[in-house]
Amino acid sequence: MFAGIDVGSLVTKAVVLRDGKVAGYSIISSRTNPRKAGEQALEKAITNANCKREDIKCIVATGYGRSSFSFADKTVTELTCHATGAHYLNTEIRTVIDIGGQDSKVIKLDESGKMSDFAMNDKCAAGTGRFLEVMAQALEVGLDSMGEFSLKSDKPCSLSSICTVFAETEVISLIASGAKKKDIVAGLHMSIARRVGSMAKGLGLQKEIAFTGGVAKNSGVRSAFEEFLSVKFAPISEDPQIIGALGAALVASKF
Repeated sequence: MFAGIDVGSLVTKAVVLRDGKVAGYSIISSRTNPRKAGEQALEKAITNANCKREDIKCIVATGYGRSSFSFADKTVTELTCHATGAHYLNTEIRTVIDIGGQDSKVIKLDESGKMSDFAMNDKCAAGTGRFLEVMAQALEVGLDSMGEFSLKSDKPCSLSSICTVFAETEVISLIASGAKKKDIVAGLHMSIARRVGSMAKGLGLQKEIAFTGGVAKNSGVRSAFEEFLSVKFAPISEDPQIIGALGAALVASKF
């Protein structure tokens, strides 16, 4: 049995593999202590896999807080882990668009599943999970319901700001002007699709294309991406938020 831990800025994920298949996983808040979050996520994944800590032969850590794990046998970049995890679930995937809590990345894969090129935005929160979190608070809309909410819009608002701070001000102004919340949310989702989608186009899209990360669970963002890029995302059989942790566990199985 092998384990992978992906410590993101907002959420920590852990996956346990048994005989090359996902036996259990967990997703918890990272809070302010990455090491503690990683340990808790691992223990929860082990419990869900119905095994014991001593059953785990190798542990690989990845993500924002990977360097904080003294108990990990190895650390690997999240780019490598997302490529590995996506290819494992669908060998036809050649491009991965991943949006996490505070960064977004586009990864190109070769036929063997190895990363051949990438583009990454880790300098600005615009177009990330944190961006959506701030906007949900400004709109007083549940973060988990934003996707379904925006799909009811037939007239998305146009937002000019890409900076999280300025976009929040723009959203408040739209509310004050009487704009419908569903149209504002739809506009926010399209702004993310344009920002990250343009980065993907710049790198060069190759089918099949997978959408991973916590934001991939948002049906409104997913729909906006497919419209902007004129594509349909390839299906993956696991929770899109655990792909990095899955990749880390797969890397662990090679040791």
